[in-house]
Amino acid sequence: MRPRPGRRDRPAPPAWARRLGRLPAEQLGGGLCVHDARGMRARGLGLGGLDALPADRALRLRCRSVHTFTMRFALDLIWLDRDGGVVRVDRAVPPRRHRGCARARAVIETRAGSADRFLAGGLGGYTAVR
Repeated sequence: MRPRPGRRDRPAPPAWARRLGRLPAEQLGGGLCVHDARGMRARGLGLGGLDALPADRALRLRCRSVHTFTMRFALDLIWLDRDGGVVRVDRAVPPRRHRGCARARAVIETRAGSADRFLAGGLGGYTAVR
């Protein structure tokens, strides 16, 4: 008798996929994906505690400031105004830091070095590299 395939036969998805996979997402050009943290639990967890994030994934939070106290890797932060236009880009923000932008209404968090890909993908209508 052959064993039946089951849950134990499949490898577990990576931690980032388990965390972000349930959130609504917007597909951008070039295979980029921005997940939207809408609820308090999703916003509270954010990307904290994850070991890595693929370069084609990002998390959008509706806030004016973020901290990287529980991060294990550096982030690029893309600050957006109320219309979705890019206000500022903070690159390679290391763990255990606090950043804010008074003019922003939301922030896109992605792995350090990935901001240019999201800007080139047409995020917020902004395509120039700063």
